[in-house]
Amino acid sequence: MAQRSGQEDPERYLFVDRAVIYNPATQADWTAKKLVWIPSERHGFEAASIKEEKGDEVLVELAENGKKALVNKDDIQKMNPPKFSKVEDMAELTCLNEASVLHNLKDRYYSGLIYTYSGLFCVVINPYKNLPIYSENIIEMYRGKKRHEMPPHIYAISESAYRCMLQDREDQSILCTGESGAGKTENTKKVIQYLAHVASSHKGRKDHNIPPESPKPVKHQGELERQLLQANPILESFGNAKTVKNDNSSRFGKFIRINFDVTGYIVGANIETYLLEKSRAVRQAKDERTFHIFYQLLAGAGEHLKSDLLLEGFNNYRFLSNGYIPIPGQQDKDNFQETMEAMHIMGFSHDEILSMLKVVSSVLQFGNISFKKERNTDQASMPENTVAQKLCHLLGMNVMEFTRAILTPRIKVGRDYVQKAQTKEQADFAVEALAKATYERLFRWLVHRINKALDRTKRQGASFIGILDIAGFEIFELNSFEQLCINYTNEKLQQLFNHTMFILEQEEYQREGIEWNFIDFGLDLQPCIDLIERPANPPGVLALLDEECWFPKATDKTFVEKLVQEQGTHSKFQKPRQLKDKADFCIIHYAGKVDYKADEWLMKNMDPLNDNVATLLHQSSDKFVAELWKDVDRIVGLDQVTGITETAFGSAYKTKKGMFRTVGQLYKESLTKLMATLRNTNPNFVRCIIPNHEKRAGKLDPHLVLDQLRCNGVLEGIRICRQGFPNRIVFQEFRQRYEILTPNAIPKGFMDGKQACERMIRALELDPNLYRIGQSKIFFRAGVLAHLEEERDLKITDIIIFFQAVCRGYLARKAFAKKQQQLSALKILQRNCAAYLKLRHWQWWRVFTKVKPLLQVTRQEEELQAKDEELMKVKEKQTKVEAELEEMERKHQQLLEEKNILAEQLQAETELFAEAEEMRARLAAKKQELEEILHDLESRVEEEEERNQILQNEKKKMQGHIQDLEEQLDEEEGARQKLQLEKVTAEAKIKKMEEEILLLEDQNSKFLKEKKLMEDRIAECTSQLAEEEEKAKNLAKLKNKQEMMITDLEERLKKEEKTRQELEKAKRKLDGETTDLQDQIAELQAQIEELKIQLAKKEEELQAALARGDDEAVQKNNALKVIRELQAQIAELQEDLESEKASRNKAEKQKRDLSEELEALKTELEDTLDTTAAQQELRTKREQEVAELKKAIEEETKNHEAQIQEIRQRHATALEELSEQLEQAKRFKANLEKNKQGLESDNKELACEVKVLQQVKAESEHKRKKLDAQVQELTAKVTEGERLRVELAEKANKLQNELDNVSSLLEEAEKKGIKFAKDAASLESQLQDTQELLQEETRQKLNLSSRIRQLEEEKNNLQEQQEEEEEARKNLEKQMLALQLQLADAKKKVDDDLGTIEGLEENKKKLLKDMESLSQRLEEKAMAYDKLEKTKNRLQQELDDLMVDLDHQRQIVSNLEKKQKKFDQMLAEEKNISARYAEERDRAEAEAREKETKALSLARALEEALEAKEEFERQNKQLRADMEDLMSSKDDVGKNVHELEKSKRTLEQQVEEMRTQLEELEDELQATEDAKLRLEVNMQAMKAQFERDLQARDEQNEEKKRMLVKQVRELEAELEDERKQRALAVAAKKKMEMDLKDLEGQIEAANKARDEAIKQLRKLQAQMKDYQRELEEARASRDEIFAQSKESEKKLKGLEAEILQLQEEFAASERARRHAEQERDELADEIANSASGKSALLDEKRRLEARIAQLEEELEEEQSNMELLNERFRKTTLQVDTLNSELAGERSAAQKSENARQQLERQNKELKAKLQELEGSVKSKFKATISTLEAKIVQLEEQLEQEAKERAAANKLVRRTEKKLKEVFMQVEDERRHADQYKEQMEKANARMKQLKRQLEEAEEEATRANASRRKLQRELDDATEANEGLSREVSTLKNRLRRGGPITFSSSRSGRRQLHIEGASLELSDDDAESKGSDVNEAQPAPAE
Repeated sequence: MAQRSGQEDPERYLFVDRAVIYNPATQADWTAKKLVWIPSERHGFEAASIKEEKGDEVLVELAENGKKALVNKDDIQKMNPPKFSKVEDMAELTCLNEASVLHNLKDRYYSGLIYTYSGLFCVVINPYKNLPIYSENIIEMYRGKKRHEMPPHIYAISESAYRCMLQDREDQSILCTGESGAGKTENTKKVIQYLAHVASSHKGRKDHNIPPESPKPVKHQGELERQLLQANPILESFGNAKTVKNDNSSRFGKFIRINFDVTGYIVGANIETYLLEKSRAVRQAKDERTFHIFYQLLAGAGEHLKSDLLLEGFNNYRFLSNGYIPIPGQQDKDNFQETMEAMHIMGFSHDEILSMLKVVSSVLQFGNISFKKERNTDQASMPENTVAQKLCHLLGMNVMEFTRAILTPRIKVGRDYVQKAQTKEQADFAVEALAKATYERLFRWLVHRINKALDRTKRQGASFIGILDIAGFEIFELNSFEQLCINYTNEKLQQLFNHTMFILEQEEYQREGIEWNFIDFGLDLQPCIDLIERPANPPGVLALLDEECWFPKATDKTFVEKLVQEQGTHSKFQKPRQLKDKADFCIIHYAGKVDYKADEWLMKNMDPLNDNVATLLHQSSDKFVAELWKDVDRIVGLDQVTGITETAFGSAYKTKKGMFRTVGQLYKESLTKLMATLRNTNPNFVRCIIPNHEKRAGKLDPHLVLDQLRCNGVLEGIRICRQGFPNRIVFQEFRQRYEILTPNAIPKGFMDGKQACERMIRALELDPNLYRIGQSKIFFRAGVLAHLEEERDLKITDIIIFFQAVCRGYLARKAFAKKQQQLSALKILQRNCAAYLKLRHWQWWRVFTKVKPLLQVTRQEEELQAKDEELMKVKEKQTKVEAELEEMERKHQQLLEEKNILAEQLQAETELFAEAEEMRARLAAKKQELEEILHDLESRVEEEEERNQILQNEKKKMQGHIQDLEEQLDEEEGARQKLQLEKVTAEAKIKKMEEEILLLEDQNSKFLKEKKLMEDRIAECTSQLAEEEEKAKNLAKLKNKQEMMITDLEERLKKEEKTRQELEKAKRKLDGETTDLQDQIAELQAQIEELKIQLAKKEEELQAALARGDDEAVQKNNALKVIRELQAQIAELQEDLESEKASRNKAEKQKRDLSEELEALKTELEDTLDTTAAQQELRTKREQEVAELKKAIEEETKNHEAQIQEIRQRHATALEELSEQLEQAKRFKANLEKNKQGLESDNKELACEVKVLQQVKAESEHKRKKLDAQVQELTAKVTEGERLRVELAEKANKLQNELDNVSSLLEEAEKKGIKFAKDAASLESQLQDTQELLQEETRQKLNLSSRIRQLEEEKNNLQEQQEEEEEARKNLEKQMLALQLQLADAKKKVDDDLGTIEGLEENKKKLLKDMESLSQRLEEKAMAYDKLEKTKNRLQQELDDLMVDLDHQRQIVSNLEKKQKKFDQMLAEEKNISARYAEERDRAEAEAREKETKALSLARALEEALEAKEEFERQNKQLRADMEDLMSSKDDVGKNVHELEKSKRTLEQQVEEMRTQLEELEDELQATEDAKLRLEVNMQAMKAQFERDLQARDEQNEEKKRMLVKQVRELEAELEDERKQRALAVAAKKKMEMDLKDLEGQIEAANKARDEAIKQLRKLQAQMKDYQRELEEARASRDEIFAQSKESEKKLKGLEAEILQLQEEFAASERARRHAEQERDELADEIANSASGKSALLDEKRRLEARIAQLEEELEEEQSNMELLNERFRKTTLQVDTLNSELAGERSAAQKSENARQQLERQNKELKAKLQELEGSVKSKFKATISTLEAKIVQLEEQLEQEAKERAAANKLVRRTEKKLKEVFMQVEDERRHADQYKEQMEKANARMKQLKRQLEEAEEEATRANASRRKLQRELDDATEANEGLSREVSTLKNRLRRGGPITFSSSRSGRRQLHIEGASLELSDDDAESKGSDVNEAQPAPAE
């Protein structure tokens, strides 16, 4: 993770692109699908959507591929909303579970974001590549910033720790934990780098200003910071090593403590180390290295240094187990130079460095000391002491003393010292222990020396920051003592983490003022910690281990037994489940169950050393070595470790109490100190995670990461976080985001954020348990925010739908209004055209047309427009002037303020100057006084110092005396303890010695007896030997004679044997084949019978299943019919419901109509109350009818409601029945489907079995034919055999004669042979007895025995030949019978064998069943355990989910309550309406009464009305003139037809009222002429009432005017808003254009990069072709090797033929020959298989070539879509490197196969040579040759296995290449997707631009419309006022006429009336013809306007 050259943008690896996360499409997708996480073997967890729930299981559909799967409810985990994707702090996740945490980390890791917060700590995933996020620019970016202001980073953690230290004056610690290779050391380096940069001392900073002439400051410039940074390379070289997981793994834990002063500058540092893995210095695992310094020294040392340190090559050292293993990307030579440079910077002297390197060289030399075991004793000896001399030279020791100390160390026994000889094993162990101890002491000294260099005592550190880099929790298959210590440390750290994390969380709750009960979560881990560390009652693991170390006969086994006895019942302790388990015991840690193996724990805890060598090292002539070994007294010596057995060193200890301390004790103490330090600090946790074990960038193994998350306590931390309120949100953000859910909760105007949130929460009606309101934030339980998000989404969708509906309604109304206008305009046009045709020849009209343009009214609009323009110009000028004025005023004020500030500064400066002058004078005076005081004090100090020195000298003397006394006391105490221990040891030794003496005496007596017996036997043997030699000579002579005879006989015999053997072979073959065929036929018949039975069963089952299927189909059809009927019923019910609704609506309409009729009737009744009695009767009748109608309506409504309720009930019951039937049908269907699947599978199996039977039948027929052919051949052979038998019989007669002669000789030889056999047996027994004592004599005896064996073999051969001849003679006659008998016997044997085999197989099956049952039980238990854990987790999650559901239910309840309230309000409104109707009824009755009185008053006023008639006539004329004016002005009004509809309606109503009044007046005039006097009386009252009505109307008009003004103002405000929005839209447009340009630039850059990448790809393709050619060459060479191997096989076959000939000579060796033939056949098969594998490889190669060609074509096609190829290109280069390495592997495999071929050739040559030797001495060395052949066959088998492995490796290679090709395909597809995404984004941006443009245009249109509507409204107002005045005038004229009593004629004929149009309304008034023409003129005038 080093710094990178600034090619890449570092912000890409720090910041998340929030635009992608807040994508509304993903949010909509998440809300639409019920997405969850389900477990996956490959990905850990996969996204899926829930489709259906089936009891405990859920049917889900995978989001990736759409597959469906059934998952247990326990395994499902909730998914977070897309808002939380790639969230920087995982504590903010609303659904906290393993899947969400893993998904978030994975998403961030794949995006290059390696740091993620998880609550209070930071999680880091190793990127395995350099990222550009550690430069000085990044440091400056994070410097001084708060944690939440910047993205997650190790610098943010360091900065927060540093700031907390400075602000709170509290010590800080940063704890980096994790597995090996997770990046702990690198992150520790980055912390130190950051602190060194941020807090470099002011000395260093001031020195920057000093000129370069002065050399001193330059030397010390930033020295401490440099040294602090350089301490790391030194520690890494001595303490780090390459492991399998990590190339630079820290093999020790360290706590770096950096001290700071009060101002925050670094003043010093200190390093503490823990658990160095010193065993790595002695031995390493495969592919691992020891500590770097060894390799650096050997690679980087110069010639002079090598000679000084006596260095050799890498392979010359035993302690470098794997020789030299280079680290990729690093040079040990360069690293050595860097280490040396770092040491110089740290201030190491040349002598110190040389001494250190000497010790390193000596550690390597320790490994080269070799010991040998002496012949007669177990004692070790050192054959060569050259290595010891080198070692002693390096360490400054005497060689003789060193060898003596190693081989025969002095051990104290009682009071005396005794030299004890060491065995080879003990000596080796002692040397290794010394090497480890030396290196450990060197490392400790090095750390101490670095601390000394970093410690600055001049400035005292005020506070410190500690950085802990320690191995994380690790679980191996078997864990040792070191793992226990590491896991114990991690338990303590996790407890600290739990404690601090939750305390901090709870402190935040307290700070925010939330009610909270404190919980201490650290107690969760206490039982496990007690189990390890408790000192007593009962003692823990470490205490028991220490206790066992004191006991002399204690072993690892006794320790385990005691541990089980003491802690067996502990909840965190487990015994091994089975006896076969390798583990000794098990501890349940917080991260999981860990198995421990207690091998050599006592030894590791004691850590014993050879104290003789240790004292030599302490007394070394080299001061450095002597200093390393100064604490010799503390070590565990050899006299304390007695009775070391060969199996386990240190199995029995005897120790001096109180003289040494165990490793466990020391580690526990250092850990308690560390924990105490950490508890006093404020910890900051960094959890490092390794993504994969392949060290590959960009790959994340989910299961590996999950295991680490569990081990690191990340999930534990989140579990703790769940207990509280993990989701928190600032008031402002909460209000801004969720105010949409509570629109009316917050009043307008300013309100405090807390109060606003409280009101919102009250409006949301959340459960109080789900939230807490703090001082600055609002806290929520997990899941509440997600619920609010869902509600917010739903609300937004509702708003948008409503908005769309309003828009559509507006557009529809607009279109409708337009149509209406067009219709009315058409009518007006028609009418005006007709009027024009009438008027065009009328003279008055012509006059009117000529006069009208001269009027000023027409020019008013133009003048108004001109005035408006002038007004606008003036306003613009005014605004400009005002803006300039404001700017000038602002500048003026700024200048004034600056002037005032300067004046104040001047004044302050003058005051300061004066004060400074005064201070200077005072200080001068003080200085003189202080100087005088100083002189006095100095004199006093000198006196005090003299006194102090005297006192110190006295104190030193006293201290020395006390120390001497204490030393004496200690020595005496030690001596006493030693004596006691020695006494016990001496007693034990004496007892042992006595027992040993008794045993030795018994043994001595036994040996003496045996000696005598042996001497007697030797004497007998010598005499027998002499006799045997004489006999042997005689036998040799006889042998020569008999050999001559035998050779002749053998030649004859060979011929006969060949023929006999051939016959026997043919017979055996036939026997075997017949038996096999019979067995096969029997088996086949049995199988056929079984299969027939099975077929019958299956057919029956099939028929039954088909019958079942038919029944189920019938049932299914019935169910479907029922469903259809029910659906039809539902449809009918719905139709009934709709008809009922329609009827109800009709009834309601009728009710309304009736109510309207009622009101009309009432009014008519009230008008005509006094006229006639008939009317009163009518009224009463109508009232009765109304009452009856009301009753009928009420009854109908009641009936309707009852019917609706019944229908609802029916509907509900029908629905329930249908749902039940549907569920039953579904279940039935599922069962049917299952049965169907089962039947189909059975059908398929039956079909397969039938096919198999057919094949078997065909094979059996084929075999039958073969057998027939073989039987025919046999018959032919039998005839030939009979012919041969006749010939052999003739030969046998001839041979019989010869045999009679030979038989006599043979009988004699047999007798001698029998004697020889007896003698040989006795000799063999004697020889076996004397072999151990007499080796030379045994050789002679072996020769003799071999000769005797040869004779015996010859004799046996002769006997066998004789017997065979006799048998041949007898059996040739009865050969056919014998064959039959043999056949029968063979059958019996086969049957017996089959029976035994079956029995064995049954036993085997039983055992297998037992095994399977046991394994099943085990698995079931494991499954049950897993299920229990899952159910536990599920229950926990369900509990959380239930809490969320509870909250949800509460919200539903609150919603229901709201609905209830709304319903109550509706009810109240209904009641109010009914009350209102009652009031209206009362009002109507009152009005009726008033009307009666009015009628009387009007009758009186009739006379006055007649008088006013004349006045009305005058006013009529005036009104005509006014009407003409109105008609002329109506041109303008006609434009605003749509806007003035409302005013038109009001005026129409007024006109209608006037009409009704006029009609009433006419009726009243006619009816009340007699009541003239009464009207005069009441006329005054009428006047007053009339005036009031007029005033009310005036007031109404004024109110209308005000409303219009308000509307105008609102429209103006909307206009201003529109302008603002337009400005914003313009700005957004500009921004979008800028973004477009940037995108285009990026696209061009990407295109360039793509072109370069294509070029490089082509280069790579060329390289690939070269590699393929090389591959082909390698394969060709392999083919040659295969050909050569075939030739060697042929040679082998020839050799085997020769061996067969030899075996024919020796019948006893036939079995071995058959074995060899079988092995040869197997070899041939395997070679054939390898050949077929070769052809498969060639096919795969062709396939690969075809795929590569396809890839090339696709790459050329997809050139346009490759924008993100830079990163992909790096990956491809990596892949090419891996392919190169794999090619190299292929080549090495080819070389191996060539070597194997050469070896085969050599072996063939050797076999030939050995065969020639065999031919020379066949009889003597036949067995030896067979053994050699067998060994060679084994070798060949091994070679074949190697070849098979190589073939498998080649197959693996091919698979890997295929995988890589697939990955390339995937990359190409990803790039396509990215390109498509970018295109979509571009299209969206364009669409957005178009939308914005449209919005702008619409806004402009709306603005213009608003202006137009404002003008129209103004005109409406004017017109309305004018109309109002005209009407008032008409009313006054009518009154005048009525008063005057003139003739008012209201004729109903149309001819006598003219129509007056006022905005579409007509007022009819009578006039003469001329006046009617004038009205026509007025009517025709406004036509053009309309």
